[in-house]
Amino acid sequence: MHDTAPDRRDLGRLTALMALMTGDEKHGPAATSTLDALWVLYDRVLRVTPETADSPERDRFLLSKGHGPMAYYAVLAAKGFIDEEVLAGFGSYDSPLGHHPDRMLVPGVEIGSGSLGHGLPLAVGTALGLRAQGLDTPRVWVLIGDAELDEGSNHEAIAFAGPAGLDRLHTLVIDNASATHGWPGGIATRFAAAGWSTASVDGRDPQALYSAFTAPHPGRPHAVVARVEPRTA
Repeated sequence: MHDTAPDRRDLGRLTALMALMTGDEKHGPAATSTLDALWVLYDRVLRVTPETADSPERDRFLLSKGHGPMAYYAVLAAKGFIDEEVLAGFGSYDSPLGHHPDRMLVPGVEIGSGSLGHGLPLAVGTALGLRAQGLDTPRVWVLIGDAELDEGSNHEAIAFAGPAGLDRLHTLVIDNASATHGWPGGIATRFAAAGWSTASVDGRDPQALYSAFTAPHPGRPHAVVARVEPRTA
């Protein structure tokens, strides 16, 4: 973890790694919308490595926005969790890299995901479980898409986590304006009303993302809303 801005060449390399994965182009925008935020998290914030992926003290990252996981796989490969050579087989019968991540097949993956609305409730349960075990160092991060807020399960999780004071819980919302309903005043207002700390940032600005990810929020869970336009390159 460090506080210097990531080199844009890193994102160029990640884009090249993503290009090795074909056959799910319809989810390309969903994948690229997460790329910058995922890289800042894994490169600068999360306390987890391939060597510590099973440590009880590791940070947990849960990808709820599991459809179109190409950016996630590219980041895991760049960080050494998986071999870059497996990327080209993405989605094939004998590949561990499915169109939804499988925690039993891919090192570093915490949950099997893809069904909208599951990740945030699972993150709440993870944070509660760590608290019950007396593990107050690990942080829990979950990445959701703005369209997942159409699912009621997320609102139950939001409403519970604030009053419960789950300050090890962090939610990253990738807002690419794909939600059906939307929120007056913006997505962050929904979290703030339930007692969360919030920040809204440009999801393509690495330094803004880093500052939002690391903002203090004592006694409260933290939500970062990252606004993006899908990357086309």
